[in-house]
Amino acid sequence: MSNATQIGLKKFARRYLRPVMSAVQLLGFNPFALLSLRNLPRYKRDRSEWLKRGGQITHTYPILSDYSDSAGSASGHYFHQDLLVASFIAKKNPTRHIDIGSRIDGFVAHIASFRPIEVVDVRPLPATGHTNIVFVQADLMDQSDAYPIADSVSCLHAIEHFGLGRYTDPIDPDGYSKGFSNILKMVGTDGMLYISFPIGQSNEVHFNAHRVFHPLDIFKWTGCDTLKLERFDYVDDAGQLHQNVDIYENSVDVKYGCGIYSFRKLK
Repeated sequence: MSNATQIGLKKFARRYLRPVMSAVQLLGFNPFALLSLRNLPRYKRDRSEWLKRGGQITHTYPILSDYSDSAGSASGHYFHQDLLVASFIAKKNPTRHIDIGSRIDGFVAHIASFRPIEVVDVRPLPATGHTNIVFVQADLMDQSDAYPIADSVSCLHAIEHFGLGRYTDPIDPDGYSKGFSNILKMVGTDGMLYISFPIGQSNEVHFNAHRVFHPLDIFKWTGCDTLKLERFDYVDDAGQLHQNVDIYENSVDVKYGCGIYSFRKLK
């Protein structure tokens, strides 16, 4: 197959097949699950061997998709950002840490395993049963609210959703900007702000899933002049982490990566 043909097929898949697959998945059907049927013969062999060796079966519950899986996932935006930023906070040991909208069963759980963390989210959170997690429901786009101040604040893979309505938040094209302004108010002088979001070659809105920002765009956001970038890390399109990169000297060539910014509040 020629390169031109391969490129043509990829363009066709992006333009026509991907939207169809997304629509089918929205209806609750995963067409890729059909591929696991190829493992049915192996399942039958294993079941026969189990019975042959005297094993008892109380329920039949075939799992056909795990035969070729690895031990787990150690790549991608959430794996890297959650673990990396949690390690920063463990090292700095701030007096008070507040999180806005980050993943509960990832980053928040990491932090709560060794210290208290206050969580703010527009969505409700059922009781966790863990005293290290203190939850407050609030809309960070609401500029009329008074927010607490801390020496350490995080907002990981959340601000790109503000104002898109995906999480029942009010529709607001400037939602991310208003949210960022309120987050800055929560960071005390000399405090740390850890923020991450999808990055790409240009600013984009994928309604109503998320926004994608150019890696340097955040430095144009209102209030960013009160911050000093301590370090920049990012996850590339392949899900691999690049640590402590000079964002100004290095080209961050990604289409849908994750930028992880560690800022210090100057004033």
